[in-house]
Amino acid sequence: MSTPTRWAGVPLTDRRIERRGLLIDAAFDVFGTLGAAGLSVRSVCRACDLNTRYFYESFADTDELLGAAYDMVAGRLAVRVEEAMSAAGPSVRSRTAAGVRAVLGFGSDDPRCGRILFTEGRTHPVLAARRSASRDLLTELTLAETSAAARSARDPLALHTGATMFTGAMAELAHQWLAGNLGDDLDAVVDRAVAFVLR
Repeated sequence: MSTPTRWAGVPLTDRRIERRGLLIDAAFDVFGTLGAAGLSVRSVCRACDLNTRYFYESFADTDELLGAAYDMVAGRLAVRVEEAMSAAGPSVRSRTAAGVRAVLGFGSDDPRCGRILFTEGRTHPVLAARRSASRDLLTELTLAETSAAARSARDPLALHTGATMFTGAMAELAHQWLAGNLGDDLDAVVDRAVAFVLR
């Protein structure tokens, strides 16, 4: 476990920030690898080589820590999707494909991310509120992608309903992709998803 000399010369605030980051990274690894059953104060502290007393300077319990880990992963996904869509250019089809590919690829590139966001995180009670907030954000992003002309031509309820359905469908698509139920050809899945959304 960590020794006092590990933090020698480091200001207290910086020490706490660093230890909090180590704990979040460890929770990401433990929960993303072993699931809820493997997550405990002891397992997380062992994973990041911290004395358990340091856990409670940042978190009240493992639920609070898990929430922080989820927020970290969801934030990374949001950045990846935004970057992918920005690089895709102005075409609605190319931007949609880039967004779908970014979501599916994010989960499969690092199975820990997929497990936290789309698999184990789906049913974990602590993450329910955070999943709801993530869905709301994705819905808003989807609405923002709708052109001004489309917004003026259609009724707002129809647009919001469509964005909500797309958001729910993307979460289920990611879950099925990670479960291996859609094969292993990402290009084919993205093509079918885009065709369905834009038809």
